Amino acid sequence: MYIYEQIFNRRAMKSIIDRVRELTNFSNSIDIPMAQQYITSNIDFKGANLWILFFATIIASVGLNTNSIPVVIGAMLISPIMGPIMGIGLSLGTNNTELAKRSLRNLLIMTCVSILASTIFFLITPLRMEHPTELLARTNPTIYDVMIALFGGLAMIVEVCKKEKGTVIAGAAIATALIPPLCTAGYGIANGHLSFFIGAIYLYFINMVFIALATFIMVRYLHFPSITFKDEAREKRVRRWISFGIILIIIPSIFSAVTVIKENNFNKTAGKFVRDHKSLRNGYIHDYNIQHNATSKSTLTIEIAGEKLSQKDVELLKADVVKYGLDTSQLIINQTSTFEQESIDDAAIIKGIFSQNEMEIKRREAYIAKLENELKELRSSILPTTQIKRELCAQYSQITDLTLAKGEVVGNDMEAQKRVIAIVKAEKRLSKTDLEKIQRWLSVRLEIENVEIFQQ
Repeated sequence: MYIYEQIFNRRAMKSIIDRVRELTNFSNSIDIPMAQQYITSNIDFKGANLWILFFATIIASVGLNTNSIPVVIGAMLISPIMGPIMGIGLSLGTNNTELAKRSLRNLLIMTCVSILASTIFFLITPLRMEHPTELLARTNPTIYDVMIALFGGLAMIVEVCKKEKGTVIAGAAIATALIPPLCTAGYGIANGHLSFFIGAIYLYFINMVFIALATFIMVRYLHFPSITFKDEAREKRVRRWISFGIILIIIPSIFSAVTVIKENNFNKTAGKFVRDHKSLRNGYIHDYNIQHNATSKSTLTIEIAGEKLSQKDVELLKADVVKYGLDTSQLIINQTSTFEQESIDDAAIIKGIFSQNEMEIKRREAYIAKLENELKELRSSILPTTQIKRELCAQYSQITDLTLAKGEVVGNDMEAQKRVIAIVKAEKRLSKTDLEKIQRWLSVRLEIENVEIFQQ
C-alpha cells in the first residue's frame, strides 16, 4: 500500500511539474532571427530616428516643466531610445564586438542629442515652476527604479523575441522611463543645478545598465547564435573583451543596486526615528533633513524647537539612534530654534514653574493641533484651478476662462454638503453634452459628487 501511495504521489508531482513547464514555456512562440533583425535595425540614430528623438525630448521637457504626467508618457511612447541599449546587451550575449561598438556609438549620440535638446528648451522657456515635482522625482533613484529597469528590460526582450508583437514594448518603454532623466539632466545644465544633473544621470545610468543586463541575460537564456572565429587567438581576445564588457555592466549595476538599497533603508529608518521622537520633553522636532554622501555615511539632521535640550538629553537621544541601527555620528542635532531655561534654586518656585510649563505645553499642543486641523481644512478647500484649466483646455481648446468655487450647502435637514461651482467661458458656446461631460470629469477629478457647472 505504501508503494502505491509513493507511486501515486510521484505521478501527481510529475503532472504538476509538467503543467507548470507547459504554462511557463515560450520557446515555441519565439523567433530569434526576427528578434536580432528588430534590435539591430533600431540601433542607428540618424535621419528620421534622430528627429523623432529630438521631438520626443522636447515633448517630455514640456511635460516635466508643467508637471503633466500624460505628456511625459506620450513622449516616452514615441521615443526610439531603447534600440542602442538593447543592442549592447545583444552584442555582449553573442560575442559581436562590431555590434557593441555600433551600439555604444549610437547610445552616445542619443544621449547627447537628448540632453542638448532639453537644455535648449529649458534655456529658452519662459515658464519657471517654483516646485517642479516631476523634475525632482527624476533626481533621487530608489530600489524600485532598479527593479523596474530590470524587469521592464526582461519584458521588452521577451516581447521582441515573440513572433507576434503586442503592446508590451510600449508599456516597457513607459515603465523604464529613459527620456525623463535625460530631460532633467538638461534642466540641471540650463539652470546651473549640479545636483539635478548628477541625480538624473545616475537614474539614467541605472535604467540603461539594467535594461542592457536584462537583454544579455535573456539572449544567453534563449541561446542566440554567437559569433565563432577561425582564429583562436582572436576568439580568445574577443571573449576577453566581451567578459570585460559584461563585468563593466554587472559591477556598476551591483554597486548601484546596493547603494540605492542602503539609501532607501536609511531613509526608512531615519523617518521612523523622527516619527517616534517627534516630542522631546519641552521641545519637539519641527524639521529634518537626510543627506547621502558617496564617500561617507549618510546623515540625519534634526531641527529642534522649544526648550533647548540638555547634554544628558542629547546623549539619550543619540543612544536611541543606536537602537535603530544607526551610528551616533549619523545624527546631527540642530538647536538654533530653541531657548534656554534659566536655573532657579528655590525648589517651590521650580515646582510651580514646572507645573505651569506642563500646562502651557498642553495648551500649546492643543492649540497646535487645532491650527493643524484648520490648516488641513483650509488646504482641502483650495482648488488647483490653474492645473485643472490646463487639463480642461487640453480637451476643449475653445475654453478661455474657468472659475472654480468650493463651499457648503445646508439643506432643510441642516446637514452641510460640499459643493463645487464651475463657471466656464468659451470662444464658442459649449453644447449641453460637453457641459455634462465636463461636469462628470470635474466630479471625478476633484473627488466631489456635487458639481454644478454654468456657462458664461
